[in-house]
Amino acid sequence: MLETSARLLKLLSLLQAHREWSGPELSQRLGVTTRTIRNDVERLRTLGYPVHATPGVAGGYRLGAGAALPPLLLDDEEAVAVAVGLGRAAGGGVRGIEESSVRALAKLEQVLPSRLRHRVGVLNAYTVQIPGKAPSVPPELLTTIANTARDRERLRFDYTGHDGSATVRDVEPYRLVHRRGRWYLVGYDVDRKDWRIFRVDRLAPRVPTGPRFTPRELPADGDVAAYVERGVNTAMWRYRGTVLLHAPAERVRALGLGAELEIEPVGPDTCLLKLGADDLNGMASWIGFLDVDFEVLDPPELAGAVLRLSERYRRAVSDR
Repeated sequence: MLETSARLLKLLSLLQAHREWSGPELSQRLGVTTRTIRNDVERLRTLGYPVHATPGVAGGYRLGAGAALPPLLLDDEEAVAVAVGLGRAAGGGVRGIEESSVRALAKLEQVLPSRLRHRVGVLNAYTVQIPGKAPSVPPELLTTIANTARDRERLRFDYTGHDGSATVRDVEPYRLVHRRGRWYLVGYDVDRKDWRIFRVDRLAPRVPTGPRFTPRELPADGDVAAYVERGVNTAMWRYRGTVLLHAPAERVRALGLGAELEIEPVGPDTCLLKLGADDLNGMASWIGFLDVDFEVLDPPELAGAVLRLSERYRRAVSDR
């Protein structure tokens, strides 16, 4: 009986770790006949695990989703990762999930072997988590957005902008991004015919959802995290400028200016730099630090700041 129970646990672990196994593969792994595998699969089904079987040469066994959540088998590293993740989730970010995370973490720590409890305990003891001040969002809202993105259905929602203006948006949702305590939706705005970034805590979905859409190519060559980072930082600037740099884009990127700056190649020896700042004089000075020739394309106020700065430098050496 003990040997059978151990084999069942091993079989369950294999099914949870791999999408699909053939009968011969499982019998070889466990050192039993395919008939024994069939019998063990039936035992798992009686315990509530939905193991699906596909007949034929290309068939096999796979673990499906059931009506209830069955116990999961985790290896050491997976158990530590889950425990650490639950600890971070207990710190907030998603409204109402803190208490659930604490309860789940307590259950997990109760069954962890002592060696793993020690690892998790040390990590938590020597880690300081600073709670974010960003507004939390309900998990139902995140689930709604994720489901529409998965099903490729357009999402209509009421949106409140940073200036307090209220609009109704019709968006093809693509990705949810969590950045520094805030949740963002990256989607294609159908009415504005462009990609947009929306604060999730500022939107309220309308039901029912819209029609299905054909997926578009994601912005920033698929690097959605960099796209959000750049977009969020840009939105915080009071002034935005576009400058033509007389230097190859590769050379400018090698300077490590930061992901929030847009660098677009124009030719083999020129590129466009889009940047922002709260002070035009500071922006003009910063561009000079790049040590490359440049032309200010917009705004005119930036060109004026560069001209004033150049005259100040000229006066500084005019008497020599």
